[in-house]
Amino acid sequence: MATTLAPSGWWRRWRWFLSAQDGSRMLFLLFLLGSWQGPRQVGAGQTFEYLKREHSLSKPYQGVGTGSSSLWNLMGNAMVMTQYVRLTPDMQSKQGALWNRVPCFLRDWELQVHFRIHGQGKKNLHGDGLAIWYTKDRMQSGPVFGNMDKFVGLGVFVDTYPNEEKQQERVFPYISAMVNNGSLSYDHERDGRPTELGGCTAIVRNLHYDTFLVIRYVKRHLTVMMDIDGKHEWRDCIEVPGVRLPRGYYFGTSSLTGDLSDNHDIISLKLFELTVDRTPEEEKLHRDVFLPSVDNMKLPEMTAPLAPLSGLALFLIVFFSLVFSVFAIVIGIILYNKWQEKSRKRFY
Repeated sequence: MATTLAPSGWWRRWRWFLSAQDGSRMLFLLFLLGSWQGPRQVGAGQTFEYLKREHSLSKPYQGVGTGSSSLWNLMGNAMVMTQYVRLTPDMQSKQGALWNRVPCFLRDWELQVHFRIHGQGKKNLHGDGLAIWYTKDRMQSGPVFGNMDKFVGLGVFVDTYPNEEKQQERVFPYISAMVNNGSLSYDHERDGRPTELGGCTAIVRNLHYDTFLVIRYVKRHLTVMMDIDGKHEWRDCIEVPGVRLPRGYYFGTSSLTGDLSDNHDIISLKLFELTVDRTPEEEKLHRDVFLPSVDNMKLPEMTAPLAPLSGLALFLIVFFSLVFSVFAIVIGIILYNKWQEKSRKRFY
């Protein structure tokens, strides 16, 4: 289902501003600047949205770097350019990522991703795609589009290369989503199909217009939409109710190339806080959770690793084991001597 993106109010005001007199222009410019950071209404039930700058990224990318004051950190082969952040260049065996340093504690949110995937490869001779993350761990390199396997949280994948040769019904590039509690592995050989929540075809390579992806999480309802046709329309891709995501996780994006490659560019990431009215019953149902899950979908339970023993605990275990062994040997000797005495008495 497509939703037309109507021209926003600021654009109508700006066109009037260009045709106004000098005095009116100055007054209107002050009004425009003063109202720029205000909330924006997005629909019934989601009354307003607020841009959260600490979780957002846009040109000129001043908050990107490796320092402690940076809001976004680069990893691997990722590079900051003037018009985009390149996760991986169109070269083999490259890996890059971009991670927000600030954990997100919003209850309801919407992440708008402006991206571009392009390269020299023709037909299926390109890869591998990029991923958008909301996870417990950050800055962890690995095989899942440049991030760790068995992650904890949400991953949305823009997969540009089909690894499963026998599949016929799926057309690539393909967008899919996965919720993981740390117990599942992403199956590369089957393009993540065993663990995906849903997906859709998205022809996003080598386009001459902007491509966007929106991930919306409202009232434990996960929605993924895309605008990839140059028509300023949102198209539904994934819709999953009953998704339970903890707060305090990190947003990030990553990419990986192997024998095949592409340029994977991020132009902007904009996170909006959505204000949502809840009934008292919904407040009870939507309490914070501590591990990601999806209603009506059984995820294997995580087995917490045993904590390593301290030096004192190890000493006590060895000490009491020795005491028990000595005690058992003494008891065995006493019983053996008594048995020998009884045996001699029977012979006399």
